[in-house]
Amino acid sequence: MIAESREPRFRRWLLRAVVGGILVGLVLVTGTAFRIWQVARVDDRSPADLIVVLGAAQYNGTPSDIFRWRLEHARDLYQDGVARYVVTTGGSRDGDAYTEAEAGARWLERHGVPASATIAIGEGVDTLGSIEAAGVEARERGLESAVVVSDPWHSLRARTMAKDSGLDAWTSPTRSGPTVQTREIQFRYIWRETKALLFYRVARASADEAGSTGLG
Repeated sequence: MIAESREPRFRRWLLRAVVGGILVGLVLVTGTAFRIWQVARVDDRSPADLIVVLGAAQYNGTPSDIFRWRLEHARDLYQDGVARYVVTTGGSRDGDAYTEAEAGARWLERHGVPASATIAIGEGVDTLGSIEAAGVEARERGLESAVVVSDPWHSLRARTMAKDSGLDAWTSPTRSGPTVQTREIQFRYIWRETKALLFYRVARASADEAGSTGLG
């Protein structure tokens, strides 16, 4: 009789625990997705020491469409006097003649940004590696603040990593390019970034696969 009375209580407790876990998970996922959408809408052009452009694919020195829109936005911020330096980031893959950082710096120099104002950091094959390398470069130069340029849905994760890397960071995302063309694409990237940000918060590692999405 005692065993029979304990078994229903255990089943009820287990059911409540499972349901509670599912509800907590849903709240965490939806809350993170909302914050990604919320930060994506913020365009903070406050003066900074650096403009940090997160790299994306490049083809023999020519930035991909995603990368080019980021670079155009960074150039506009520089010309508006937001910062004295523009940092381009991103390494290379086997067979590449240029790093993403080099391709980005070359594009900026061809489009009105002086070479003396560009800093190419060709390290990192994902968001975290690129931002950590930028943080190291900033500390070596005695610089502290950065406005991070990427795609809207990438902004919260990039800003979080930048702050964890020791930068006083905020974001000014591009409003043009392949990642903002349709609602379907936007929802897809928000979902991707929700998973990637949750993974980073748990593992303190990047969920990016080099070259898989173009989000850096």
